[in-house]
Amino acid sequence: MKILYFGGQKSGKSSLAEKKALEISTNKPYYIATYDNSYDDKEMKKRVNRHKEQREKKFTTIEEAYDLTKVVKEKETFLVDCISMWIFNNLEKQEQELINQLEELEKIDCNIVFVLNEVTSGVIPFDKNSRKFVDLTGIIGQKLAKICDEVYEVKFGLESRLK
Repeated sequence: MKILYFGGQKSGKSSLAEKKALEISTNKPYYIATYDNSYDDKEMKKRVNRHKEQREKKFTTIEEAYDLTKVVKEKETFLVDCISMWIFNNLEKQEQELINQLEELEKIDCNIVFVLNEVTSGVIPFDKNSRKFVDLTGIIGQKLAKICDEVYEVKFGLESRLK
């Protein structure tokens, strides 16, 4: 089963995605953390630590910022938090490379719960990298919505099932 949770920052999507991953897992699920810690961003380190504390010992954490296909395996449950960071880490890659990676994940017989930040509802950004990030987020979001069995939009901690 493939499931997508998307919403704005601090909408509650990670908490709901964690709950869902635990519900559908028969074993201890894997938490794929996509944040690349090489940026030396103290604010993000605090967020990462908060997420680690939140999931405590319920998940086995795997840190993979670039190639999700390297860590996802058959018959297990994975929570990917978050696809937005994965997109950011892979901005230099071509759109099709990222889509190909998602298509490979789709073929694997496992549960994956994806988390994606909704950033496509604003204005078109002025700078090239921000535009590419927003565009890729929309394209990747569409692809995930297509391949996922369930899709949830999250606002203020409330989920609405779209698919």
